[in-house]
Amino acid sequence: MRFLFRSLLGLVHLIAVVALLAAAGLWLRAAVESRQAGPMSAGGARERVFASNVVTLEPRTIAPVLGAYGTVRSRRTLELRAAAEGTVVEINPSFVEGGAVSAGDVLVRFDPRDAEAARDLAVSDRDAARLEKGEAERALVLARDDLAAAEVQADLRDKAQARLEDLATKGLGTAADREAAALAASSAIQGVLTRRQSLAEAEARLDRAVSAVSRAEITLAEAERRVADTILRAEFSGVLAGVSVVEGGLVGRNEKLGDLIDPEALEVAFRISTGEFASFLDEAGALLPLRVRVEFAAMSAEGRIERAGAAVAAGESGRQVFAVLDRAEGLKPGDFVSVFVTEPELHGVAEIPAAALGPDGSVLLVGAEDRLETGQLTVLRRQGDTVIVSLGDLAGREIVAGRTPLLGPGIRIRPVREGAAEEASMIPLTPERRAALVAIVEGSARMPEDAKARVLAELGRDLVPAETVRRLEARNGG
Repeated sequence: MRFLFRSLLGLVHLIAVVALLAAAGLWLRAAVESRQAGPMSAGGARERVFASNVVTLEPRTIAPVLGAYGTVRSRRTLELRAAAEGTVVEINPSFVEGGAVSAGDVLVRFDPRDAEAARDLAVSDRDAARLEKGEAERALVLARDDLAAAEVQADLRDKAQARLEDLATKGLGTAADREAAALAASSAIQGVLTRRQSLAEAEARLDRAVSAVSRAEITLAEAERRVADTILRAEFSGVLAGVSVVEGGLVGRNEKLGDLIDPEALEVAFRISTGEFASFLDEAGALLPLRVRVEFAAMSAEGRIERAGAAVAAGESGRQVFAVLDRAEGLKPGDFVSVFVTEPELHGVAEIPAAALGPDGSVLLVGAEDRLETGQLTVLRRQGDTVIVSLGDLAGREIVAGRTPLLGPGIRIRPVREGAAEEASMIPLTPERRAALVAIVEGSARMPEDAKARVLAELGRDLVPAETVRRLEARNGG
């Protein structure tokens, strides 16, 4: 029994010694491999180099395109209102929402009986006034003839009296004859005055008759206008909207029946900032007739700027601009559309990504040995994700297309230029960097074996995917 116990104890000791020797061998192997990989070389920490997209500041001529939002409106819109009150007796079949009518078409007829009766009475009054005028004219002629006869008679009386006075100087005639002649002459003068008064009354009667005829004609014209108001016609060709009338309905004076819109005379009203509006002016301060493109869903239209708002309403800012549309097929008044205005061309400028610009207008320039420097650009226009800048003395220089917090002056980058994206995705590695990446992969306990084999195969090639290198170095904290 004692022999068996001692044998088992010796076996346990032997197993422990073998395990310790195996662990020591593994530790020794790991130390040798780590020394061969050399991740901590005597040269200290490696400088990180970031791959960055770069663009070249090439001066060229650019016509900026300003984007805004606006509303389509009709330049010719007429409110259809009832000029007369009454019952609707006839409606045009096209007098419906969206109905198309032509200029001069009868849209609605109102009951004309009251207006026609008033017109007939006005005709009768006018005829009576004309008859009175004719009688006054004839009476005036008679009054003038009567006055002329009285003046002739008075002249004869004067001559008779003059003869008697002449005979009296010669001692002929009697005093009674002379007195009778004087009385007759005086009576003739009185008759002339009476006839003149009658003539004045006849002239006044004719004036009153003429005035009565004028009033009667005015009344008749008003009555005829009221008869015409019982018919509502289209002033121009267009489309109806907001129709609210039915046949047999009672309509009041000036009641709105609908709207007549000209679909061919459309414009778009949009609001822009004051700074953007300044770019629409010429040297004299006049608004330029810039071209405009309007888009709504799958529809589009072209036009030009015509005018600007006369004032800024309370609570608003910027400027309101109106553009006339040449052809706007499919667009309707009230559509909320996108507006794109082609501004005057800018010469000697460049268009860069907005991400390349700092808050203060600075950019990161690619300098000697691909190290970054700081430069300053003047922003002329911002449109979407790009910026139009004035180059100054930076023409031809390369800048970082997308700034990140990791980039700054003095940082070394690996420039990725446009058209070289495919080549830039594969990079060469130095032996030290390759060995460090292999050690990272082999020492990873979370990476599956098949993934390790695939990554190690990629690291064994002459050119290694840049994304793989970046991911491994980020995992290792370097």
